[in-house]
Amino acid sequence: MADNLPSEFDVVVIGTGLPESIIAAACARSGQRVLHVDSRNYYGGNWASFSFSGLLSWIKENQQNTDIKDECEDWRKLILENEEVISLNKKDKTIQHVEAFCFGDQDAAEDVEEAGALARVPAFGTSVAEEPEKECSPLESSVPGAENWESDKATSTDPPNAAEGSVTEVNSENESSHGAASGESTLELGKSEAALSEVSAQEPKKITYSQIVREGRRFNIDLVSKLLYSRGLLIELLIKSNVSRYAEFKNATRILAFREGKVEQVPCSRADVFNSRQLAMVEKRMLMKFLTFCLEYEQHPDEYQDYKNSTFAQFLKTRKLTPSLQHFILHSIAMVSENDCNTLEGLQATRKFLQCLGRYGNTPFLFPLYGQGEIPQCFCRMCAVFGGIYCLRHSVQCLVVDKESGRQLSRAVLITDQSVLKTDSEQQVSILTVPPVDLGQPAVCVIELCSSTMTCMKDTYLVHLTCPSTKTAREDLEPVVQKLFSLNAETEKETEGEELEKPRVLWAVYFNMRDSSGIDRNSYSGLPSNVYVCSGPDSALGNDCAVKQAETVFQEMFPTEEFCPAPPNPEDIIYDEDEIASEETGFNNSPETKPESSVQESSSRGSTGVKEHTEE
Repeated sequence: MADNLPSEFDVVVIGTGLPESIIAAACARSGQRVLHVDSRNYYGGNWASFSFSGLLSWIKENQQNTDIKDECEDWRKLILENEEVISLNKKDKTIQHVEAFCFGDQDAAEDVEEAGALARVPAFGTSVAEEPEKECSPLESSVPGAENWESDKATSTDPPNAAEGSVTEVNSENESSHGAASGESTLELGKSEAALSEVSAQEPKKITYSQIVREGRRFNIDLVSKLLYSRGLLIELLIKSNVSRYAEFKNATRILAFREGKVEQVPCSRADVFNSRQLAMVEKRMLMKFLTFCLEYEQHPDEYQDYKNSTFAQFLKTRKLTPSLQHFILHSIAMVSENDCNTLEGLQATRKFLQCLGRYGNTPFLFPLYGQGEIPQCFCRMCAVFGGIYCLRHSVQCLVVDKESGRQLSRAVLITDQSVLKTDSEQQVSILTVPPVDLGQPAVCVIELCSSTMTCMKDTYLVHLTCPSTKTAREDLEPVVQKLFSLNAETEKETEGEELEKPRVLWAVYFNMRDSSGIDRNSYSGLPSNVYVCSGPDSALGNDCAVKQAETVFQEMFPTEEFCPAPPNPEDIIYDEDEIASEETGFNNSPETKPESSVQESSSRGSTGVKEHTEE
C-alpha cells in the first residue's frame, strides 16, 4: 500500500457486491476505519454492469475459468510463528456454462473499436458525459397524491410516434416540389413515394454486430436482473441514508402477461382496470373486489383460514375469478410459483404489489438508470465520503489469525431490435412472467429495458431472463426465448407471406450464476468470530435479501450503532484544526476523500434521484 495510507483498519470488506458495499458504507458512516478491496478491476462483483466490450471480456474470462495465480508470495514471509493462515479460494466458481451467440448481421467487426458519447468514469459510476432526459428521473419530482390503484386519474408521458411525423413530412415535400402542370402522373408519383416511405418507416432498422460493438459504451448490461419495489427495503435505505442523491431511476411502465401464446398488458391501477379492453365489465368488478380484499386480508381471516395449507393457485379458483384473472393475479401481480406458493404467501405478495403502486408511478417498480451496477457503487461512494479506502485489482491471499485465540440461477441477456409488445411509445420498461409449460419447471421472469434507461443503444432493447436452474442456462431459457423472439438472421415469414410479429434477437449470452442467499457464516467451520460472510444475488425480483443481510451483519458487528443513519447537514459539521490544516495543504482534495459538506453541495451527476415525499 501507499506510504500515506493507514496500515490498520477496524473493518476490512472483501468484494464490492451489493451487501458488502452497504456494510462498508454503514461501517464508515458509524466512524469505523474501513478498507474495501476487490480482486476485480470493476465495482459490483456479480452485481456489476458492463459495457458491451466489458461483457465480452467477462465472458472470455469466465469461459476460460482459470485459477487466479499469486503474482507474489512475499506475504508468506510476514507470517509469524504464533500465527496461522486460512487460505481463501482463488477460483471463482459462481459462474458456469457461459455461452454467447450472435444472430445479427456478422459484418467485419474485428477492426471496429468501441466508441460513443457515454464515456464514464469507473470510480463510483457517477460521472457521465451526457445528461439523461428530464423525464427519466420520475422520483425527483414525486408529489403527494401520486396515482395508485385506487385513484381514477391516469397520466401518460409517452413520446409522440416519430414514424407518423416522417410520413407526413414526405407527403408535404412531394406536394410542394411539383407544379400543378405535372398532372395526375405527378400525383401518383408522390403517392407511391409516400407509400414506400411509410413501409420503410414501419420496418425495423437492421442493426449489425459492428454497430453494437461501435456503440458498446451505450450498453450497461447487468449480470443480475432486478427491479426495485417502490416501498421495498432498498428504496427505504436509499432515502434514509441519502445515498439516493448518487443515482437516478426510471419507472417500469408495463406489467405484461404471457397467455395462450400472446403477450398482453396487465391493468394495475383502478384507471387501468376500468380502461382495459381485455376484461369484460364483470371481470373488472371481480378483479377490483379481490384486490380490495388482498389489501386488508388480515382483517378477514375467515375467508382464507381453510386454505392455509393449499396453494395460492387453488385458493384463487375458490374466489369466483375467471381463468384469465387467475392467470393475471398469479403470474403478473403476485408473481409467485403456481406449485410452491401457499395461500398466505400469495396474499402477502399481492398486497406488497398493491401497496407499492402509486408511490412513484403507475407500477410498483423502479429501475436505476445505467443499470443495477450503479447501486453498489452508490454505497461505495458513501463509504469513501466518510473515509473508507478502496483498492481494486487487489486480491486478499489469506486470513491470518492467532493460534490461541452452493444453489443456481439460469440467466440470459438478449439484445433485440424490437419490443416484445409493440405500442405507440418506444420508451417502455416492461416485466413479463412466462409460466412453465411442464409441471416441475420454473416460471421465467423477463425484464425488457429500452434505450432511455441508458442500458442499450437507440433502436435496440436489452432483455433479461431469469429462473431457478434445473439444467444449464441455455437449456432452461432457450425455449422461452424461441416463444417470444426470432433467432433467425433473416426475418421469418408465415405461409401466407406476412411477417411475424416476433422481435429479432441480435446477440445473446446464457450463463448459470450461483444463488448463495441461504448461506451464512454458520455454514462454514473454523471461521474466526470476527469474520462474517455475505452471499451473492438471489432469485427474487427485489433486493430485500441483500439489504436484510447487510443490516444483520452490521448489527452483529456493532450492536449499539445505528444502521446507515442520514448524513449530517453541511452547516452542522464542525471541523477541528487538524482537518482544516489538511484541507489547506490539499491533502484531502481527492473526490474519494472530500469532506461531506462539499459532496452534499454538488453531486457529480447533478441530480438527487430519489427523494421521499410527504403523503397527505
